[in-house]
Amino acid sequence: MMLMNIRYLLLFFLTGSFLITHAQDLNDLKQAPDKNSLPVRAPKLSIRDVTIQNPNLDLKINYWRNWTTFGINANQASFSDNWRNGGVNSIALGLTFNTKFDYTKDNKNFTSELDLKYGKQKNEDQLARKANDRILWDNKYSLKLSKKWSLFTSFTFESQFDKGYQYGKGSQGQDSITRTISNFMAPGYFTESVGIEVLPFQGLSIRFGTGTARQTFVLDDRVLYPDEGTLNDPEKLANYKRFGVEWPKTFRNELAFQVVANLDRNLSENLNIKARYAFFANYGEWSDASHRLDATLTARVSRVISVTLNGIALYDPLQFERDDQGNVIGDKLQRAQSLAIGLLYKFPR
Repeated sequence: MMLMNIRYLLLFFLTGSFLITHAQDLNDLKQAPDKNSLPVRAPKLSIRDVTIQNPNLDLKINYWRNWTTFGINANQASFSDNWRNGGVNSIALGLTFNTKFDYTKDNKNFTSELDLKYGKQKNEDQLARKANDRILWDNKYSLKLSKKWSLFTSFTFESQFDKGYQYGKGSQGQDSITRTISNFMAPGYFTESVGIEVLPFQGLSIRFGTGTARQTFVLDDRVLYPDEGTLNDPEKLANYKRFGVEWPKTFRNELAFQVVANLDRNLSENLNIKARYAFFANYGEWSDASHRLDATLTARVSRVISVTLNGIALYDPLQFERDDQGNVIGDKLQRAQSLAIGLLYKFPR
């Protein structure tokens, strides 16, 4: 029995020695794979002539861009005869048109923008009155000095389409016209300016026109002509002016300093604000500087329907109403505001 156990033990040791010996031989046969196991063949470069079927492609770069907006809006209110909470029947209609062309190449830029607004409102028992009326054509050429600063020269034309009236009461208390106070080219402004322009951020530009000339025209005699009391008083007539134009002249030229700021920015996907502020100070009458702010907030309800809020603030000493002693009558700041819903189409979209 002991002899058989010795045989098994001897067989176990021989088998283990055989396996260890062969395991070492297999380890020697192992090889590490190449780091770049996938061979990459470098392409052979060749240069040869290629025949183009149509060499006259006539490819051109268009440096012009254009944006155009057209809108029509309306307001209406009506009340029954037995309505006891107050109110007046009214209807208002307004039209807007804006188009802007932009040419940019290298460090040169030219922009031309035409902004037209006209609207009328009719209240019950009153004559129709203008709710909005403006013509603004602004042209600017600039030469970029750096990322935000440029030299510029500009030409601007401003006026209105229609006559504006002063209203009063007739002999029987009815609404009546007492005087024509404005018309096309009465007043009309031509402004030429040279200076520095800065772009603080996208959508805002500020022009500092250190060399600015403005010509004011009053070409309607009904607007320019003095009333009978002034016409018969030599002292009043000597100081009589309409929009800064002395009687009986129809033209005035000024040299001034001007600041014009233009803002056009999307506050959200469907909300846009557009504003223009103009400061004008005659070098000879620095204390009589004028300020004008036009702002429009547009909220798009759908692709073509929008709600528009317009606001105008004007401070112009040349338009102050004065009494016989030259004192200003009423508020010096002129204000206008309107809220309307209507159709607004813009392209490109």
